[in-house]
Amino acid sequence: MSVFAELFTRRMLICVFTGFASGLPLYLLFNLVPAWLRSEQVDLKTIGLFALIQFPYTWKFLWSPLLDRYVVPVLGRRRGWMLLTQLGLLAVIAALGGFSPQSDLAVIAWIATLLAFLSATQDIALDAYRRELLGDAELGLGNAVHVNAYRIAGLVPGSLSLILADFLPWNMVFIITALFVLPGIAMTLLVQEPHRATPPRTLREAVIEPFHEFITRQGWRSALLILAFLLFYKLGDSMCTALATPFYLDMGFSKSDIGLIAKNAGLWPSVIGGMLGGLWMVKIGINRALWLFGVVQLVSIFGFAWLASVGYHSEIGALERTQLAVVIGLEALGVGLGTVAFVAFIARTTHPAYTATQFALFTSLMAMPRTFANAATGWLVEAMGWTGFFLLCALLALPGMVLLLKVAPWGKEGAALR
Repeated sequence: MSVFAELFTRRMLICVFTGFASGLPLYLLFNLVPAWLRSEQVDLKTIGLFALIQFPYTWKFLWSPLLDRYVVPVLGRRRGWMLLTQLGLLAVIAALGGFSPQSDLAVIAWIATLLAFLSATQDIALDAYRRELLGDAELGLGNAVHVNAYRIAGLVPGSLSLILADFLPWNMVFIITALFVLPGIAMTLLVQEPHRATPPRTLREAVIEPFHEFITRQGWRSALLILAFLLFYKLGDSMCTALATPFYLDMGFSKSDIGLIAKNAGLWPSVIGGMLGGLWMVKIGINRALWLFGVVQLVSIFGFAWLASVGYHSEIGALERTQLAVVIGLEALGVGLGTVAFVAFIARTTHPAYTATQFALFTSLMAMPRTFANAATGWLVEAMGWTGFFLLCALLALPGMVLLLKVAPWGKEGAALR
């Protein structure tokens, strides 16, 4: 089967739906909630602190053994948890816009935290399902499809919802956004349950064995290097985009500019980069992809520093919109390439018997910078200015590249993992 023929299979179509279902609530927290708060005159420091509501993405490995061990009494081990969390997301997203950031900020924080918890739990089930669905040879391409659909999901809260917010009250915007959970629910009801490994027999086995297997696979030193790499590889990129929407607003762009230009300029290069990256990984392997795509990801951060150095635009014309589109497009291309290789690396590192717990542990480390480092971004911007902040993000992207020497040596595919 040719590389392109591998794209048009039922398993790849399922990966489209898993990616969309996973990306929608995260981008809602990333893009729509900060824009909502900023448009309601909430200060940048508070918006930055809202990154802390995403802590479930960082700590989801703590309850992931429950999803490995226990089965919801409908649909099966993976699909049951998928359906349960998706129904919760539908209700919570629809309810979020019924509160006012001026008078109900604490309530909004708690509801958003519940949304993040449901989203993180859905991710545990979706990631485990996808890992068990795909063969080892399909991991690079399947995860590229998943990541691209994940990014496409960002069009809903990051583009459509922002445009609607210029014409509709916020409560209606959140209700409409919630309806986009329905495709994921349909997918969950229609697909079959995968059965690639025997589930843990006890909760103790579900908790201990995933960590024991990972640590003893090649020893403590190798395990710690891999965990450090997972923590640092996306640090600079994650911080760079943490306050992207408030940054665009501070540069003078309107919500409609952001919805029509910024989000679309970011989407298609990331999709093209992600698909090319997935197809390329079939040929060059995951290790080389991490090196090449990581360099593109690092270099693209400097575009934001340049855009910030231009400063606030009192009037927005074709030139300013073009500059915004080019910078975001270049950054999105780097992110699209880097993310597909990174997620494929994570999937390859998991053991089929402990998919949910190990995948949750690794993606939790991937999310940690997004939660804790990003919480400080508001202070960093106010202390350093936007230009200095983006240059710092580029500097913080370097440790992850250095760790590639150990965890993914060039030309030694899977050397650090098998």
